[in-house]
Amino acid sequence: MFYLFLLLTVLLAFALIFSVLKSGKFAPWAKAYRIAVVSISLSIITVLFIRKSVDQFRENALTVQVINKLPIPLDFYIIKINKDADPETKYEAKHVGNIRTNFYRNEYADMKNSDEFWIAALMGKNKLVYFSQHSVPNKNEDQILEIRNYINQSLKLSDIAKTQIADMNFENMKTAIWLTLALLLIFLNLVLLLRKDK
Repeated sequence: MFYLFLLLTVLLAFALIFSVLKSGKFAPWAKAYRIAVVSISLSIITVLFIRKSVDQFRENALTVQVINKLPIPLDFYIIKINKDADPETKYEAKHVGNIRTNFYRNEYADMKNSDEFWIAALMGKNKLVYFSQHSVPNKNEDQILEIRNYINQSLKLSDIAKTQIADMNFENMKTAIWLTLALLLIFLNLVLLLRKDK
């Protein structure tokens, strides 16, 4: 995802540079390039947004409800373990959210290639205070998990979970920077394309 937004940002930056070509034999080509790049960028971002928003409507979607019964708010994560996957894609981490005491959050996970997930909770930036493993024998039955104790079911697996969470947060930060820049460049290009020349 990071490389896609990086590529879009570079293409949109060139489109912005080409906006200075108002006349000459390259002007129509520059305008066509700008229109194509802006249209493709908008389409890609729209498709990605829709795909991220429809997880709960997929056939193999499992709803995991995490209820925080501990006395302090914690940052919860779900790590899905994909079967028959290469090491790069075996673990898939998602941020459930910061959950206050006696509140809950729902997370939707596509369990098509998985029958196990982990729940991890962090206090602060990197202090893991809860870790549990959960198998999914029936993918049609949603999971409700009440977190009542500070437990760590496996030190080895919780270290893997912490690494996956750190990697996901770093990747999300990079992606957010380039996505914001791409959206800004789309806006600037649209303004310049729609502005009437005086």
